[in-house]
Amino acid sequence: MSNYLAIATVTAALQRLLQTSISTDVPGANVTTLRPDNPAAMSLSMGINVYLYQVTPNPAWRNADLRTRRPKGDLIKHGQAGLDLHYLLTFYGNEQELEPQRLMGSAIKTLVDQPTLTQKSIRETIANSNLSFLARSTLDDQSQVVQFIPSSITTEDLSRIWSVFFQVPYTLSFAYQGMAVLIEGDKPGSAPLPIRRRQFIDDGVGNKSTRPVIEQVDVENTSEGAVTAQSRLIIKGRNLWHSQVQVQIGAAQVTPQEVSPTQVVVDLSALSGAERRSLRAGVQGIQIIHLAAGRQRAAASGGEVESNVEPLVLCPTISRDGQDMSSTTEERDEDRHWGDIAVTIDMEIAPTQRVFLILNGLAEHRAESYIFRASRRSSNERTARFPLEAVAPDRYLVRVQIDGAESPLWINDNEEYADPTVVIP
Repeated sequence: MSNYLAIATVTAALQRLLQTSISTDVPGANVTTLRPDNPAAMSLSMGINVYLYQVTPNPAWRNADLRTRRPKGDLIKHGQAGLDLHYLLTFYGNEQELEPQRLMGSAIKTLVDQPTLTQKSIRETIANSNLSFLARSTLDDQSQVVQFIPSSITTEDLSRIWSVFFQVPYTLSFAYQGMAVLIEGDKPGSAPLPIRRRQFIDDGVGNKSTRPVIEQVDVENTSEGAVTAQSRLIIKGRNLWHSQVQVQIGAAQVTPQEVSPTQVVVDLSALSGAERRSLRAGVQGIQIIHLAAGRQRAAASGGEVESNVEPLVLCPTISRDGQDMSSTTEERDEDRHWGDIAVTIDMEIAPTQRVFLILNGLAEHRAESYIFRASRRSSNERTARFPLEAVAPDRYLVRVQIDGAESPLWINDNEEYADPTVVIP
């Protein structure tokens, strides 16, 4: 996390980054950090002015810090705020020599080449003797990398921004967004001591049990080291046995084949059809659940005892013979093809899951690679369709990535990736 100097450090680092670039592209230009209506900015003969005009909560981090206090208001951890910084870059210079436009091109090129603030650039900014007031900045310790992306603002938005500066003529401008800066509070939190002993839990009908604990998850029958729907999960721990045991894998709740006090075995390939259809590829949490006596799994609504959660990456699988794929392409440009490819995997894909197709060419002289996002789906489907654009003819290794989990590639006798493949003619 960063301290209160994070915002100023990002601005100073951005100024330094742009100054280094334009010094080469447009000699004599300078980068300032003034209000556009400041006389010094208005009198700038040639250069870029960086102005932080707005700070907004970052949507991804907005809810990451909700549970920082107990009901009585006591802090249980350091508070934090995730922020996006909105910058207005204004370009000054001789219009006859197109200096503002050259400066804009240089600035955009710089932020395309270096869209993130590295630890090195932040530390060099903090160490600058002219910026001694940033010496205590901890932005370089922030786990979240600050990225600069162009802001999607309209001409009307720009007009509103400039209307704040009274009687200041509009100058060529471009908006960038720095995301995200995480500022941590100084007030320390507190935490209670860990639980020393777990007491017995009575389910209301005379059955008592302790909370199951997962200590380790072993996997058999992997595909090139990946956990798939054909794998066998061996869950080891304590207090695992119960008269009604279910295993939660993400949103799926399945019935194990073997249960003992120290081990639960789930053969994913032996699950019922309904249970297999409920499995989803991606990073999933695996958990042991003891149902209350007399309750059916589907109707369970309370009285369950749950174990701790362990992570499991469940990967999709494409048949290695390529029969799960079909493609249609047409040549619209010399040596480039457009079209689509359909890939079927062994698990259903939910409409909300992020699905990508990864192609790696096998040509010896120039192997190209591509990533395409799947078309939208309105229901659970096993087949994902991907639009192809400007793909060079070649034979490609094919992978499907679902919520970060990739389908495995098969290797041949020479220990080289060989399947599955698709041919773009």
